Amino acid sequence: MSKNWLMTRRRALWLGLASLTGIVTQAGCRAMRPSYPIQALEDPARDFTVLGEAYLRERAAAKGLIYGAASGYEKLTSDTKFTARFIQECGILVPEGELKWTALRPSPDKFDFTLGDWLSEFAHTNGMLFRGHTLVWNQSLPEWFKDTVNSKNAEQILTHHIKTVAGHYAGKIHSWDVVNESVSPEHGRPDGLTVSPWLNFLGVDYIALAFRTARQADPQALLCLNEAVGGGQDDNFRREAILTLLQRLLSQGTPIQALGIESHLGGRFSNADLTTFRGFLHDAASLGLKILITELDVIDKDLPLDMNVRDRMVAAVYEDYLSVVLEEPAVIAVLTWGLSDRYTWHSTYNPREDKAPVRPLPLDAQLKRKLAWNAMARAFDNASRHRTHIPDSQLSHGTIRETSP
Repeated sequence: MSKNWLMTRRRALWLGLASLTGIVTQAGCRAMRPSYPIQALEDPARDFTVLGEAYLRERAAAKGLIYGAASGYEKLTSDTKFTARFIQECGILVPEGELKWTALRPSPDKFDFTLGDWLSEFAHTNGMLFRGHTLVWNQSLPEWFKDTVNSKNAEQILTHHIKTVAGHYAGKIHSWDVVNESVSPEHGRPDGLTVSPWLNFLGVDYIALAFRTARQADPQALLCLNEAVGGGQDDNFRREAILTLLQRLLSQGTPIQALGIESHLGGRFSNADLTTFRGFLHDAASLGLKILITELDVIDKDLPLDMNVRDRMVAAVYEDYLSVVLEEPAVIAVLTWGLSDRYTWHSTYNPREDKAPVRPLPLDAQLKRKLAWNAMARAFDNASRHRTHIPDSQLSHGTIRETSP
């Protein structure tokens, strides 16, 4: 494979990280806008050979990175084979839905930490870090919310929730998605902000309020703004809105420490400007922020039916995307939204018209490594050394300690 061919392929990769819309279930599944048609196939001569048998968590850790995935209580308690593979491959666990409002808040005056506590203990028992997702979002709100919360009590309810939840898990959380998807240009505001109950009740300052409250409740966890970010030219305004928001919040002393980038990648190639996306990562890092890839998978509903062809195309997206992302030293973690095709939200929310099973994740439905796994392994193996971040309270749980490049 020539260097010129690789550069051409990387320039041509579409990095459109689809905006997430629609209703969210407790399991964390989301409806998405349609992906785009395929314009080119993966080169059949591409080599996805991987050396060694090390798991993804080990390959990432060797470069100062953290690899992990999202999963949930039901999967990890009912499927022992899946659970065993999850423990082998993952160095960090993020709950799919167990720490969202719908799961935690059965009523306005009650919190239920049963499932979240089980997942926290599972992660720590098995040498994993534990992520918090999410303290503030415009979706996954309980039924009582719309009849209870208003402009007079919204601040009290929001801060009480954050203090209680972040305080409950203080010392056990690697990082919190404090505010999730605060930017949605499709909502039509000049500043690009998501039109949400929190924005309507509290104004733009709800974001800073959430971060300040989270920092008070947990002095050690890494505090993240988690956003859907695209790489194509059509997403320029979204990126600009995110950077403008971050600059404003940081200038006010808001304790934001990291940017989480949702990465539900479309499986097509176009003339998207990869350099622009790389520049966005650099701009975010220049603000003093760490970067986490928080929800990585590849949507294959419009890819060819032939499984071998499709798997190669999905793997190419993984490898090409991560090869760019991991060029940025500020990146500290890569998490896929799920580990195995056995359990993927795309089966429900992005099914194929031909009814064939979707294959968006590193392991197949039989828990075997796919070319996507190989592609991720190669990207980690080829990455430069990174400097990661693990709170002091988490060092005994994680697989790696903070290291210098």
